[in-house]
Amino acid sequence: MFTGLISDVGEVLSVEKRGELTRLRIACNYEAASIALGASIACSGPCLTAVEIGTRGGDNRSTWFDVDAAAETLARTTVGTWKPGTHINLERSLKIGDELGGHIVTGHVDGIAEIMETRAFDGMCRFDIRVPKGIKHFIAEKGSVSLDGTSLTVNSVDDDVFSVLLIPHTLAVTTWGARKAGDKLNIEVDLMARYAARLTEARD
Repeated sequence: MFTGLISDVGEVLSVEKRGELTRLRIACNYEAASIALGASIACSGPCLTAVEIGTRGGDNRSTWFDVDAAAETLARTTVGTWKPGTHINLERSLKIGDELGGHIVTGHVDGIAEIMETRAFDGMCRFDIRVPKGIKHFIAEKGSVSLDGTSLTVNSVDDDVFSVLLIPHTLAVTTWGARKAGDKLNIEVDLMARYAARLTEARD
């Protein structure tokens, strides 16, 4: 379980095909000793399991961890497009007693969205984002959404396109500062919206 508050920006070091699995090595600024083998880490949205941890020389992103991405993850997320040098948003799993500053995020991606337009002003940036038709009904004005693992508030909705506004701090401490039109994003809809829709379907 996560909050959508990004705690580090990692970098993909290597991508290795292993039959049906893809092994990725990701560099980060977390202390290696603080990452337990089997720990869940949200990597730009998808919840992935650390299967190996180590360190390397240098001060920046000196820790690395390996994750395995299965076929389902590769098909439903952007993980299959990652390559060495790709920067990704990272968040450690929520602990009991931690501040819930974003919203409840599971790390189970619902689909891939696309940035249609960006508009920068006063150090901020507005993003217009198109979602797959099958999940557009989960997006509500002033509701929450997770995009590449970042908890954001929906500003406006027009059919399958919605907008979010990012403040300078978020642009600086996540991968969003480098985002542009045409980029693909992992989207996870709000958990409460998903269950509300399912209950409505069951009632009808």
